[in-house]
Amino acid sequence: MTTFETEQVRGWIGRTAIDSTGDKIGKIEAIYEDDNGSGPEWFAISTGMFGSSQSFVPVQGTTSDGDQLRVPYDKALIKDAPRVDADGHLSEEEEDRLYQHYGMHWGSGDIDSETTRTMAATTTGDDAMTRSEEELRVDTRSREAGRARLRKWVETEQVTVTVPVRREVARLVTEPITSGNVDDAFSGADLTESEHEVVLSEEEVVVDKKVVPKQRVRLEKDVVEEERQVTEEVRKERIATEGDVGTTTGMSDDVRR
Repeated sequence: MTTFETEQVRGWIGRTAIDSTGDKIGKIEAIYEDDNGSGPEWFAISTGMFGSSQSFVPVQGTTSDGDQLRVPYDKALIKDAPRVDADGHLSEEEEDRLYQHYGMHWGSGDIDSETTRTMAATTTGDDAMTRSEEELRVDTRSREAGRARLRKWVETEQVTVTVPVRREVARLVTEPITSGNVDDAFSGADLTESEHEVVLSEEEVVVDKKVVPKQRVRLEKDVVEEERQVTEEVRKERIATEGDVGTTTGMSDDVRR
């Protein structure tokens, strides 16, 4: 069984862990080691969406794979591991459940069954706890919202126009015999029968049509700016103190006593 030194394992904190097939699991957040000095025993690896939870994986069998650490377990098995609070220590009961999940048994050579099995976590050495929260990032993108088009067709309608027209009509004119027309009056026979005809004319309406451009029509696009409200759920971490903790000036509302 390969034994890892604490100082060696501390350098792994913050590195990415992958499973036996090379699938990414998450970032190593802490190393849990036996209080009696038997060495590092467990990785606490951030898993879930945004690293919102931690899964425990045995350190035994871990190998370096470039900048990553490969553990000899499948990702699904790791995510199904018993939920244990990453509070800095593993109780005997918690560790028993983890070992049973990974098929490792006390007294089988994996670990000394007589050893006190309270595990202490090794972290990055920072004594502060980081509180994180999701921030809503809203952007816009262009998408098709509809279409506008111009369509031209021909309609027939009745148009009435008043047009002045002229025509000739016959008008009877009688005039007395005078010295000016007496010769014309006696130019023919004394008594005769005759006819006299005049041609009457009139104007008629002639209709012609021609196509005349009236106006130009086109579509243009204008940008109209408006405001819309977006409502979405965001998560944030809260930190609460327990035990005998004094009042700290400037304590955030997100840190509760």
